[in-house]
Amino acid sequence: MKKDIEIPVAKDVHVAVIREWNDEFLSKDWNAYLINNRADAIEMTIVVSKGFDDNKKTSTMRHGIGVVEPKSFKKIEFLQEEVLALNNEFFVTFFAENKLFEKRFLFPKHSISEKHLTNIPIIDKEGVLSEG
Repeated sequence: MKKDIEIPVAKDVHVAVIREWNDEFLSKDWNAYLINNRADAIEMTIVVSKGFDDNKKTSTMRHGIGVVEPKSFKKIEFLQEEVLALNNEFFVTFFAENKLFEKRFLFPKHSISEKHLTNIPIIDKEGVLSEG
């Protein structure tokens, strides 16, 4: 019976944290983005995020992203500097190919920093790509 259960693997979907200029507050902020590098759109996309370590835990945030077109991205949320000292986890759930996909992305504590910046595909800005 277990051999008949198909668990689809979510490929070509990523979470990146980008360091970008905020004109309103005249500062550089960290923003999390969902990247769809697939050839098809992902639909009914939901992202659940939280920060945690051994002693602390942030509130759980839920974001209804909706449809993310192929080879595109959408902003998830702003990350405060204090949260970067925690593990930051993003659970992404979406429909594609008439199947439900789910994937966990993790940014280990202190991994979101200027020294870890790389060029992020699709967005074409410098940021940190998640493990996942």
